[in-house]
Amino acid sequence: MSKGFRQSQAFLHTWSGLLLGWILFLVFVAGTIAFWREGLNRWMRPELARIAQPMRVLAGSQAFLAKKAPDAKSWFIPVVDERAPGAQLFWVPQPKPGEGRGRRGGGGRRGRGDTQALIGADGQVAQARETRGGEFFYRFHFDLQYMPVIWARWLVGFATMMMLVAILSGIVTHKKIFKDFFTLRRAKGQRSWLDGHNATAVLALPFHLMITYTGLVTLMALLMPWAVVANYTDERAVSAALFPTAADIERTGRPAPLVDLRRIAADAERRLGAPASFIDVSNPGDAAARVSISQSASSMLSARTPRLTYDGVSGRLVWQSPAPGAAAETAGAMIGLHAGRFAGYGGRWLYFVCGIAGTLMVASGLVLWTVKRREKLPDPARPHFGFRLVERLNVAVIGGFPLGVACLLWANRLLPVTLGGRAGWEVHCLFIAWGGSALAAFVLKPAKVWPLLFGATGVLLTALPVYDIVATDRGLFAALASGDGMIAGIDVTIGLFGIAFLLLARRVARHRPAAKRVRKTRVPAPAQATAILEPAE
Repeated sequence: MSKGFRQSQAFLHTWSGLLLGWILFLVFVAGTIAFWREGLNRWMRPELARIAQPMRVLAGSQAFLAKKAPDAKSWFIPVVDERAPGAQLFWVPQPKPGEGRGRRGGGGRRGRGDTQALIGADGQVAQARETRGGEFFYRFHFDLQYMPVIWARWLVGFATMMMLVAILSGIVTHKKIFKDFFTLRRAKGQRSWLDGHNATAVLALPFHLMITYTGLVTLMALLMPWAVVANYTDERAVSAALFPTAADIERTGRPAPLVDLRRIAADAERRLGAPASFIDVSNPGDAAARVSISQSASSMLSARTPRLTYDGVSGRLVWQSPAPGAAAETAGAMIGLHAGRFAGYGGRWLYFVCGIAGTLMVASGLVLWTVKRREKLPDPARPHFGFRLVERLNVAVIGGFPLGVACLLWANRLLPVTLGGRAGWEVHCLFIAWGGSALAAFVLKPAKVWPLLFGATGVLLTALPVYDIVATDRGLFAALASGDGMIAGIDVTIGLFGIAFLLLARRVARHRPAAKRVRKTRVPAPAQATAILEPAE
């Protein structure tokens, strides 16, 4: 504080942005891609046809489950729309004697291969390649990969708090930040990087503040659990208060046909005044069957959507969720703002563009750290270890992770469909490519690795839409001909990003650092020379 408040905030801005900046870059990239996760779920399964009749899929889902798991403890059926690749079904078998009851509606076995299936647009079980699709990017942006989830969320939560500190301190530091937004000096070294950093920060400043703060809200129960601990002694009581559900009814053992779920869904949508999202059937095929339906999160801002429960035999409404309290409603709105599920296509594009701006802001800030300090080094050709470490981490993360994403998309197309653990190997390909990029960043000079990584990413992304046109029947032209704007939009966007990376690689390869300007110092003339130049009296 000895240098003044603004200078102290500049120090805070620099180091809060640097120390976890690489984690923030990964979070921004994956989170930005995740805004189109439904489209990627379809794009990464080109065998699947677009859904035109959602109720046909629902009827097929009920028929399949009635045959496959008629005596299950519960069924979980999504009510799909045209953006979905199909209905991903889950069911929980009845617990064996001695087993725990598990969580209602999900149990500990949800997600196992023998308790799930995908129903396609024709209402039949779909045969499609195994992939995590866009869900990988959604989960990765807060769960990371290859580490315990609880550690990952603490790490991402701490990085998010540092992001909020960096944004607020950056606003204080740059007293001319809005004026600088309209200034973009090219080929000026440090000044150019600073202008780019300021522009991307100010362009989407409200979005950056919103997405960072609401991201912390999504992790509030983990980061600040004291209010829950002080007021509740049982985790189930917390869940009941935040996510109320109808009372459980024990299975009677008396068989009874399940009501047509299409009729239940239609009635729920009429009562809710919005599309349905998920159907949870407990005790199917029994006289105690219950059908719970949630409202779609795309129809409202809050992520805490209303829920209705029906008698599974008569179809009579037996329960509806109460109006949420102020705290629950606020938390739901914050989570809804962060996820952006309420947004239509225009809103999604706005989120996506602002996410790109945030990614560029973080990347330019990391690079700016090295650009500013290189000019102050005693010997720029021989920087100290800390500088070399930051510089090479920048290359490895900013240049390497996008290349890994491009390799994941290609792995989705090229890996054998029958490969065991195929979805996992798609993700492994991302990290193998990223690991190779990091190795190159630490072995070769950064000036060589930057254009190499950017160029490779550009080539892979540009070639991907061309491959789809030649090798699949879901390419750009086929998507345009069928009116499938989402798939066509993903292909075009991938191609545009490929071109952008190629142009960036060309620019970086041609860059030559400006010679360091040396200020000329005025040397006083020697006394004898001064005397010679002075006129004689």
